[in-house]
Amino acid sequence: MKYIRRSQDRGQVDLGWLKSKHSFSFGHYHDPKHMGISALRVINDDMVMPSQGFGTHGHRDMEIISYVIEGALKHEDNTGNKYVVPAGDVQRMSAGTGVMHSEFNASSTSPVKFLQIWIQPNVSGVAPSYEQKSIKQQGQLTPLITPNGSEHTLSINQNAKLSRLMLKDGEKFTLNSEQSVGYLHLVKGSLLVDDLVESEQEFVAGDAFALDPEQGHQITATSALEALWFNLPS
Repeated sequence: MKYIRRSQDRGQVDLGWLKSKHSFSFGHYHDPKHMGISALRVINDDMVMPSQGFGTHGHRDMEIISYVIEGALKHEDNTGNKYVVPAGDVQRMSAGTGVMHSEFNASSTSPVKFLQIWIQPNVSGVAPSYEQKSIKQQGQLTPLITPNGSEHTLSINQNAKLSRLMLKDGEKFTLNSEQSVGYLHLVKGSLLVDDLVESEQEFVAGDAFALDPEQGHQITATSALEALWFNLPS
């Protein structure tokens, strides 16, 4: 196994209106051992209080993905997009030559919980673009984002793929990174990696691990599991 990231070891931020856990170095949290995996630069596990959010700010040359876990996120940007992103939807914004946007909790009564994911693009200076979709789970592993947006997925400016893994308690699945770097981030539930030593084989929500190209592991869900599986450039 290439890399293990435990939930409790992530960088933590508490601003009152925002409670966040950073898988990789971000903002005031810096750790040279955790700078990202391949083109995956950021996974922030954000909880935003009612009616609060990230005010208008800018980005360039970054693929920014929001995966809403609970509640709903209100998005606005300077290219005219105004959308509410409910739980289960996936949002992708390509910042390209530059975009100004805000992300707020759409509710005045309940928090919103979402993963903020940044992937470095393989091309710079493209026109900003925005996509949002609700993608129904098809089997255990369902593609959400692919390089060309094939099979009703969102597209991305990188040779990368993001899929959602859903397993019932007791179900098994074999992760295979194929020609890419694999990265699994647990959103909900827990699992065992069958061929690791006992002290390392259990993973819970917020935990993650990476696999080298051509590496595989069989996993077993020990409770209802929801996870994001990344195939990233090697």
